Amino acid sequence: MAKPSRNIASTKPVYIVERIARSAQLSILLEVSAYPKPGNVHRLGDFIDTKYEHFLVASVVASKHFREAAMRGIEVGLGIRDLNQVGVGEMLRASIHDIMSHHRGGNTSLGTMMLLLPLATASAIALMDEGDLEEHLRGVLVELIRSTTVRDSIELYRAIRLARPGGLGRSEWLDVNDDSSFEEIERKNITMYEILEYSSNYDTIAYELTHGYKITFDLGTPYLNLLLEKGYDINTAVVNTYLRILAEIPDTLVTREYGKAEALRVSKMAKRALEAGGMTREEGRVLVERMDYELRRSGINPGTTADLIASCLMLLLLRNPIPLVIK
Repeated sequence: MAKPSRNIASTKPVYIVERIARSAQLSILLEVSAYPKPGNVHRLGDFIDTKYEHFLVASVVASKHFREAAMRGIEVGLGIRDLNQVGVGEMLRASIHDIMSHHRGGNTSLGTMMLLLPLATASAIALMDEGDLEEHLRGVLVELIRSTTVRDSIELYRAIRLARPGGLGRSEWLDVNDDSSFEEIERKNITMYEILEYSSNYDTIAYELTHGYKITFDLGTPYLNLLLEKGYDINTAVVNTYLRILAEIPDTLVTREYGKAEALRVSKMAKRALEAGGMTREEGRVLVERMDYELRRSGINPGTTADLIASCLMLLLLRNPIPLVIK
């Protein structure tokens, strides 16, 4: 990547870092606070072992890691660091270790941090450019993930082991629970991008990372922004966007834990609730609340969809001043 020809002071790196960290932290808070987001932890609904407060703790702890990710993006923008030296995997592992050291609520953050940390780094790189954020961000994201290394792969696997995500079964290739996978990754020089590309056939987070955040840019954020422009409050906009994504994309976590048929059934429930208006109409609100009750009673958690909502919120917050979002 070419070095920028600009005065360092004029880029206001401190402002950029704070803007990104604030947007990332708020995205976690707004996502988990939206209710009743069917099947998820929200401000009026806990799980037995994972509670709303655990996500609040995660957001606070994650803040310094977003600043670190943004600072590394600043360094790339200044030509101090190459893209393959960003250390996406190392930042992920460090953040998960830190978050899980501060609460006992299990895996609150793996998918979210997998999406938000690269977004933080890429946003900093894009904002260092004198052009528009949107003009460069997606391209930088693609380039950043493609530049990941073997070391990123090892750190990714360490992060997954720390988080212990639900429904993680055995894999025929590079099973994360098999110690020999670490040796194979190093012996064959398998990058994090290659692992994610392989996983993208069945994992939506991996798909998002290897396809330029397609769901975030093309589906979730435009719909979220449309609802806000129509005058709906942030809670209504987030819940309905959650329903929109879930209706179109069966949730990875539900698929892993309960199978594809169940994930499709949950998507149909989301579609029915959204067609009835979701949180914008009384009929829709009844269906949303009924869906939340049924999923919660059955222990079904569309957690991957929640991770995608956090990504959409972060992009929205990076685009818009906060007063335009919080009414």
